[in-house]
Amino acid sequence: MCGRNSLFVDQADLEATFDATLVADGGYKPRYNIAPGDDLEVITTEAPDEIDRFHWGLVPPWADDPSDGIINARSETVDEKRVFQDAWASRPCLVLSSGFYEWQAANGGPKQPYRIYREDAPAFAMAGIYDEWTGDGETLSCVTILTTEPNDLMKPIHDRMPVVLPQGSTERWLSAGPDERLDLCQPYPEDDLDAYPISRRVNDPSNDSPQVIEPEDHEQSGLGDFDGR
Repeated sequence: MCGRNSLFVDQADLEATFDATLVADGGYKPRYNIAPGDDLEVITTEAPDEIDRFHWGLVPPWADDPSDGIINARSETVDEKRVFQDAWASRPCLVLSSGFYEWQAANGGPKQPYRIYREDAPAFAMAGIYDEWTGDGETLSCVTILTTEPNDLMKPIHDRMPVVLPQGSTERWLSAGPDERLDLCQPYPEDDLDAYPISRRVNDPSNDSPQVIEPEDHEQSGLGDFDGR
C-alpha cells in the first residue's frame, strides 16, 4: 500500500522534472509527511502541463463526508470496483513524490518505518486516478494511488507497493487507454529505488520537517535482518 508520502524538491526543479507549471491554490510548500486526507500534487490527463493539488482519498459518490476517501486502489482489481470504474476508464493522473513511507512488521513489536525513494531523481511519479466528489454544496477533486505486488526491494518491508512509474512511462500513463495502463501497473522494474529505516516520528502526521527523513540511529546489515530493537 501507500499510506504516507512526501514532496520537498525545489519548485523550479519539480516543474522542470515534469515539464509542468504549478497552478495549485496557495502556492507550493515542501512537505515531508503527507498523510491521507491531506492534499497531493498531481498532474492529470486533462492538464498534462499543470501541477495541481487534490485531496488524498478518492471519495465515493455515495459518501456523506470526504473523510470516507479511499487512499489506495489495487491495480489488479481497479477495473472491477464500482467506486473506481469511471476514474479508471478516463481519469489517470501522476501523483508526485520525493519518497513514500512504509512500515515493516517487527517480530510483534512496534513497526519500523522506512523511507523509499529514487536515488537518481529528486522527484518521481506514482500512478493514480482521480475524480470529483460533490456534497454539502462543495466539489472536491480527489485522488487515489494505485498499488501492485512488491518488487525485490519492497518484499522484506511490505506485501504491497505503489505503482512507481519509470521515467519514460509518465506521458504514456496519462495518454494510454485502460488496457495499456494496466500493463504499466507492475512492480517497479528498475534498480534505482532505495530504502532505509527512519525514526517513528513519521507516525505522527504533525511532524512535518526534514527530521522525518533522517536515517534511524541504529545500523543494520540488511532489510531482512531487522530485529525490531
